[in-house]
Amino acid sequence: MRYCLETHGLTKRYGKKLALNDFTLQIGQGGIHAIVGSNGAGKSTLFRLLLGVATPTSGTARLLGMSSSELSPETRGRVGYVNEEHTLPLWMKAREITSHQRSFHPHWNQEIYDNVIGYFDVDQNQKVAGLSRGERAGLNLSMVLAQSPELLILDEPTLGLDVVARQSFLEALMFTETEANTTVIYCSHQMEEIERVADRLIIMEKGMLTNNSSPDAFVERVSYWVGNFPAGLPDRSEIPGFLSAKNIEGQHHILVADQTSDFGDYLKQNGATAVARNPVNLERAVNAFLTKNHNTPDSRA
Repeated sequence: MRYCLETHGLTKRYGKKLALNDFTLQIGQGGIHAIVGSNGAGKSTLFRLLLGVATPTSGTARLLGMSSSELSPETRGRVGYVNEEHTLPLWMKAREITSHQRSFHPHWNQEIYDNVIGYFDVDQNQKVAGLSRGERAGLNLSMVLAQSPELLILDEPTLGLDVVARQSFLEALMFTETEANTTVIYCSHQMEEIERVADRLIIMEKGMLTNNSSPDAFVERVSYWVGNFPAGLPDRSEIPGFLSAKNIEGQHHILVADQTSDFGDYLKQNGATAVARNPVNLERAVNAFLTKNHNTPDSRA
């Protein structure tokens, strides 16, 4: 199988800090692959290594079949990248930037550009300095997608956008992924976005890969239980698959990973009364997964 993105044992140290730890990941062609993780999980380091901006301490990274440390101009031209800042020359007009970009890309797809820019209210004669953040995001996305990239990396692209601009961005993204069959790597903290657009959910924790599945399959891994513990909750280190627990008005709300329906019997055997299993959504499941190692007041019973 040919992979758009491939890492094996990828490790990066900055002095004593271990930013990526034996990170192995393969992403095939097509689909939207969401990457989530807490601050410091290693997402930015991963992108820097993949794009050849930084050198790994050990391990390998490849984009479109080529080593990231030896990316040719031709291969770089097949990769699109949009970051949260949507940085563009402020003094240039939208149409001037578009014309400039088009001249560098022989496979420019004007139809895709027109379709995507149509989701945004961009005045082509307006200077970038006069565009809103959402309009700059739309212009940036339109130009990148018109370049017909095989792989598109989006790093927090909707950060700071209002509801309308975010909606337009996501609709344009889903349209293009369907029409152009571009493989999309989508990094975001917005779970409602990921739930809407992602085909795969990749979770990073402390520089390591901890999940790579469909969002639905991930949610199925997490179960949410509520019960009364008159004598107190058992030590959380002894609770199978423990992720988080909260005491809300005398009831303990517990999230665990990879447990069967028999977990309710386990709780009863350990002093619980009135045990009930509740539905869990993607945001709750991901947040529990990402905070399980953080000793915060909310996670103590």
